[in-house]
Amino acid sequence: MRYPPGSLVILTGLPGAGKTTLLERLYGLHGAESLPVVAGTAVVIDSSQSRRHWQGRLTWAPYPVRRAVVFVTHVTRIRQALTQGHAVVAHNRGCAPYVLRGFAWLARRHNASFHLLLLDAPADAALAGQLARGRVVAPRTFARHQRRWESLLTRVKGGDPAPAMGARIVDRAEAGLLEAIVFDPARGVDPGPRRSFRR
Repeated sequence: MRYPPGSLVILTGLPGAGKTTLLERLYGLHGAESLPVVAGTAVVIDSSQSRRHWQGRLTWAPYPVRRAVVFVTHVTRIRQALTQGHAVVAHNRGCAPYVLRGFAWLARRHNASFHLLLLDAPADAALAGQLARGRVVAPRTFARHQRRWESLLTRVKGGDPAPAMGARIVDRAEAGLLEAIVFDPARGVDPGPRRSFRR
């Protein structure tokens, strides 16, 4: 898959759909990163990186507070990468309209094009993925994700990717065949090696 230089690509889907697994395979991640990783011309930002960064450091806080801190850290890292002119591939499980509008605003503010990559997995497969990773979403929360996900899928299949400029849907089989997410380099830019993004 090819995108313009400096794009923001949000990889989203149901919890357990395989988003983190896809990023690990494409970018050689080992699954224990607590910082974003630079790979070629892109910065790869998984929400699990922010969760690991705060792991064990907010034990005093109730879960909603910990979740909010992790999300703010995740978005801040995306903003930092865009500010520095990087293309970004970011995992984000939430696909609520206000979340997507926020990413669209962030992309516009940094003159980046905003794209969605939707990993479509059946609910039972996503639940199995949650069990396999040992982190299961509460039934009510998962039902909410399903409603928002189905609404987004319906819109995208109908030709409306808004607020993104474009959206692509891949199922698990197609994701398994994906070899790379490529950003066309800006003129004069050396892609450079894969390295940790220490910001």
